[in-house]
Amino acid sequence: MSFISEIRQYKSLSIVGLEKNTGKTECLNYILKRLPSDNYSVAVTSIGIDGESKDQVTGTAKPEIVIKEGTIFSTSEAYYHRRQVLSELLEITAERSSLGRIVTARALRSGKVMLGGPSSSQSLGRWVESVAKFGADLTIVDGALSRLSSASPIISESLVLTTGAAYSIDMERLVRSTKFIVELVGIDLAQNESIAAFKNLEKGVWGLDSNGNLMDFHLDSSLAVEKAKEDITEKSVALYVAGALTDRFLGVLADSKRVGEITLVVRDFTKIFVTEQLYRNFVKRGGVLRVLQKSKLVAVCVNPLSPQGVVLNSELLCKKMRGAIDVPVYDIVREADRV
Repeated sequence: MSFISEIRQYKSLSIVGLEKNTGKTECLNYILKRLPSDNYSVAVTSIGIDGESKDQVTGTAKPEIVIKEGTIFSTSEAYYHRRQVLSELLEITAERSSLGRIVTARALRSGKVMLGGPSSSQSLGRWVESVAKFGADLTIVDGALSRLSSASPIISESLVLTTGAAYSIDMERLVRSTKFIVELVGIDLAQNESIAAFKNLEKGVWGLDSNGNLMDFHLDSSLAVEKAKEDITEKSVALYVAGALTDRFLGVLADSKRVGEITLVVRDFTKIFVTEQLYRNFVKRGGVLRVLQKSKLVAVCVNPLSPQGVVLNSELLCKKMRGAIDVPVYDIVREADRV
C-alpha cells in the first residue's frame, strides 16, 4: 500500500483517532506488519494504554498489538512483566507512567505486547529522541483516546488519522467532521518573520507590528482576551496565541474591523480548539490562520463499524471521504483481507 512507502520517508509517526474504537490499533498492527524487517528498525510506544484484549469501557473485544522480531518497544514496568514476547531489556528510564517506570526493550521473537508509555507530549518528545540511540529508523507513537496532542510536530513528523462510525453513524456528519480536522492539520506555515519572532514564546498572547516589533499583551491565555488593556488588533499585523486557541479569542478577532489585515498564528494544529462554524465565519470574513510547525498527514483510515454494531457501507464511506479530502483514505480491515 502506498502510504506504507510514504511512512518510510519520515523518522517519526503518530497514529491518532477522532474517537475510541475508530480502528487505531488495527491501523497500528497493519503498519507494523508491513514495514520491512531487514535493515530497518522500528520503535513503538503509546501515550495511553493499548494492546488490551478487552475494552475497559465497552467490554468489547479489542485487537491486541503484535510486534515483529527486532521491534523496539517502550511500556510501563507493569505491562512489561505481562508481555507475551521474548525480549532484550535495553533501558529503564526515570520517565514514569501511572503503572511505573518506562521500560524499553527489543523483541527477540514476534509476539503480543501491551503498551503504556510516556503520558505527556514533552515526555513523548524525549522518548522519540532517546530511542534513536538504539538505532531506530522510525518511531511510532500510538495516540491516546481523542487526544490529537500526540500528533504534535514536536513529537512526530507525520501522522495517520483514524475515524469511523464510532465517531458518528451519520455518514455525512462523519465525513464533514473528519474533513474539518484534515483542514486544520493542513494549515500552512506562517511567514519566516513570524516564526522567528514567536517560536520561543511558550505562553501568553503576543503581537507583531508592521516594523517587526514584538508586543506582549500580558494575557495568560486566549481565554483572557476580554481582559486586555489595549486593542490587540490595532497595531498588529500578526497575533500569536502560545497556548490553546479558543472560540472566545477567535470570535473577538472575527468581529474586528482589521480581521483581514492580521495573520493569526498558533504553535500547531493540536492547539486549535474552535468550532467549525466559528472557524468558517473567521475565514469568510478574511481571517488567516497559520502555524509555526506542521506534520505531514499520510493517510486517513476509516472503521465503518460502531461499538453498537452499526455498520456503514465501507465502499461508500471511503468514496465520500476521498471526495472531501485530498489525502489517501483506506478501510484497513478490508485492505488486510485482500492480502
